[in-house]
Amino acid sequence: MDVKFINPFVDATLNVLRTMAGLNPTNGKPYLKAEKKSKGEVTGLIGLVGAKTRGSFAVSFQESCIKQIVSNMLGEEIPEMNGDVLDAVGELTNMISGGARAKLAEQGLDFEMAVPMVITGTGHNITHITDHPIIVIPFETEAGSFFIEACLK
Repeated sequence: MDVKFINPFVDATLNVLRTMAGLNPTNGKPYLKAEKKSKGEVTGLIGLVGAKTRGSFAVSFQESCIKQIVSNMLGEEIPEMNGDVLDAVGELTNMISGGARAKLAEQGLDFEMAVPMVITGTGHNITHITDHPIIVIPFETEAGSFFIEACLK
């Protein structure tokens, strides 16, 4: 996958988490994912379909990280995984993929987005809609790690 496809997802992720949660995540080095197993305990997954390209995007959070993000967003402590956390994962997935979609449209790649799916559980699998390589970018925050994955054909 070309870097011009992944950079909009990185930029949108940083923008959304800075704006919505007051966090300043740092991203690590991208790598190819060799398995379906998630790196986090909760994942938002959304399909992207366009005339020229199709694929999917996922954001997977460690529990400590997403609880801090949601606490910051809601202005109250979130001590455990609950419905607010799951709803926030879906909304964050929408906002990040929407921001990336806008940047990709500037490059001539228009996508329609599906409704995000939220998957929970330690070691859950993330199944993308194409069999093309999956690019993973790790992020660190003061509250823990999260990972974005993009798989575009």
